[in-house]
Amino acid sequence: MQATIRDYESVLRDKTDVQKMYINGDWIESSSKKTREILNPANNEVIATVTQADSSEVDFAVQSAKAAFYKNGWNTTYARTRADLLLKVADKLEERKEEFAMLETLNNGKIYEDSMVDIEDAINQFQYYAGLATKPHGQTYEVPDEIQAMVVREPMGVAALIAPWNYPLVMATQKMSAALAAGCTVVVKPDKQTPLTLIRLFEVIDEVGFPKGVANLVLGTGSIIGDTLVNHPDVDKVSFTGSTDTGKHIMKNAADTVKNISLELGGKSPNIVFADADFDTAVDYALLGIFAGTGQICSAGSRLILESSLYEQFVEELIARAKKIKIGPGWDENTEMGPLISKDHMNRVLDYIRIGKAEGAELLCGGKQVVDGDLAQGNYVEPTIFSHTTPEMRIVQEEIFGPVLVIQVFDTEEEAIELANGTDYGLAAAVFTNDGAKAQRVIRKLQAGITWINTYHPTFNEAPWSGYKQSGFGGGDLGTYGFEEYLYKKQVNTALEVKPSGFYKG
Repeated sequence: MQATIRDYESVLRDKTDVQKMYINGDWIESSSKKTREILNPANNEVIATVTQADSSEVDFAVQSAKAAFYKNGWNTTYARTRADLLLKVADKLEERKEEFAMLETLNNGKIYEDSMVDIEDAINQFQYYAGLATKPHGQTYEVPDEIQAMVVREPMGVAALIAPWNYPLVMATQKMSAALAAGCTVVVKPDKQTPLTLIRLFEVIDEVGFPKGVANLVLGTGSIIGDTLVNHPDVDKVSFTGSTDTGKHIMKNAADTVKNISLELGGKSPNIVFADADFDTAVDYALLGIFAGTGQICSAGSRLILESSLYEQFVEELIARAKKIKIGPGWDENTEMGPLISKDHMNRVLDYIRIGKAEGAELLCGGKQVVDGDLAQGNYVEPTIFSHTTPEMRIVQEEIFGPVLVIQVFDTEEEAIELANGTDYGLAAAVFTNDGAKAQRVIRKLQAGITWINTYHPTFNEAPWSGYKQSGFGGGDLGTYGFEEYLYKKQVNTALEVKPSGFYKG
């Protein structure tokens, strides 16, 4: 069916009604009465108005989560009970996945098919961690004394979960589902620009019957909500996905309370293509790696590292296909690349394009805002490709977070590895070659936490998502590793024979 704007507007609530946050089992507005208008990136029209918390509401949410954990017994709730609640959430999301996907497209700007993939991932995350809830493992040890030594897992307590705007729902649910399955209580903060699907998710949380205070949603800016959560003495764990600069700020603030933190940060990910790679496959994934999600993906393949003998043929095909990418709103089923999240972010991306030209890089295609017809009202930038770059250029070193690809060239395997590892980031990387041994040699030398061979972007909820260097640290989200991020490891030693130690002789 041809998708239209009317299909998508049907999922919106009254734009004049203030949408509320969810704390201690109730929907509340901020005591300050501050609100924020939420815009559709495709045309910058207002699609909702939401309340904006101040520090007092954040404290209320944290205290509610603390009481639910310690006083009201969430930390000792049967794992099966937690699992059943998570499965009920998954079932409700399955029933309403078209609604959630439509809403995500309106709020974030991504194409509908991508939004649907995200919703299906979110459903799977609740199902996956429901399964893990009953399976935290321990260990017992053979020790020389008459001691039974073992390790048990226990939930950390109150977890503050801070989600980004580029994956508003799924990067929140991958944190929420793991934390709740582990027995933590949560305070969730979406990005100020993209709260709508999380508000809708908390309607589901409320409907399925989570105890009061177990799951809380606070809305507002990072400077107020994020800082208050990170500094709060009763928050035991912070999990953040976002920019490296913000991650550094969180690290500094968390130091005062020696808080347990996990950070998944930025990237400037290399995509290495050797001359012996399958040509059509490599071109296809070079395009997908950077232009999927309009380049607003932390793991985007924003650096194409090409073997020099392949350069002319590859770049010619790459440019020809990039120019044919269909740009438009996410509700148009023909759209292949949507808008950037905001005018401010669009201008940031355009600034980087100007920087690249000023640095002496060659602009091969794109580089301009799209101003044709109705698209002029949105935040659209053409697919952009730079060549003749050098490693020290800002467009090579810094995360642009938009549809901007930079090309680097190599002659030897060692040079390719050096170029690939030549930034402060280490989130993702890919290698394209038909030589299996070479693929393994190179991939093992790349400083990145998420890697691919002869493909780009597929990831799975069963495997961890984490980076090297300034792309973050901690066990990361997803998989059993993400589950472990919310569990303390406690050593328990039990004497098998109760008797004095004999240490004191007097």
